[in-house]
Amino acid sequence: MKAVKNILFDLGAVLIDIDFEKVCRSFDKIGIKDFDKQYSQLAASTLFEELEKGDISNEMFYESIKKQFQITISTEEIRNAWNSILLDFRIETMKLLTTIKSDYNLYLLSNTNAIHLTEINLLAQQQLQVKELDVFFTKAYYSFKMGMRKPNADIFEFVLKDAGIEASETFFIDDSAPNIVTAQKMDFKTHLLLKGERVERLPLFEKMG
Repeated sequence: MKAVKNILFDLGAVLIDIDFEKVCRSFDKIGIKDFDKQYSQLAASTLFEELEKGDISNEMFYESIKKQFQITISTEEIRNAWNSILLDFRIETMKLLTTIKSDYNLYLLSNTNAIHLTEINLLAQQQLQVKELDVFFTKAYYSFKMGMRKPNADIFEFVLKDAGIEASETFFIDDSAPNIVTAQKMDFKTHLLLKGERVERLPLFEKMG
């Protein structure tokens, strides 16, 4: 069995806390009901998939929301509601990344969008005192910049080729079972991070934090 040389992290619910119930409540307050039918941990409507793949601009996303739900709300209200899913970085986990950076090549692979990434980097500045999240990684891969999303195999294939790494030497941590299933089929070492688990407490890292 090949030794682990690379760690590939998901972002939401792995490095930063997220709250799907909170974002649903936020959209409900501005008149958009049943938001969980549009976006959840396991599924996203076409509009949100397009946003996460970078197929539409932020402006097109906002206008589509207004048109789809036929309500008069501002772009700022939509942006604030959408960003409310993002909570705080897991500080101990982020400290671990700094600790293990000399032992592993660290990568990020996230299904995210330009709106959220702007907010994530603001939170990184406020909570982690860094210019942007990318400083923790050899390279960060974001779905909206790549035109691909997990759990499709093509996004994993792109990362392997672009980073010049092997799946069998890479430990992938994600909180979504479909993403883990794809990675396992491609020979990644994997861990499905369950609610209440923390990266720094996993056996691979618990002596290093």
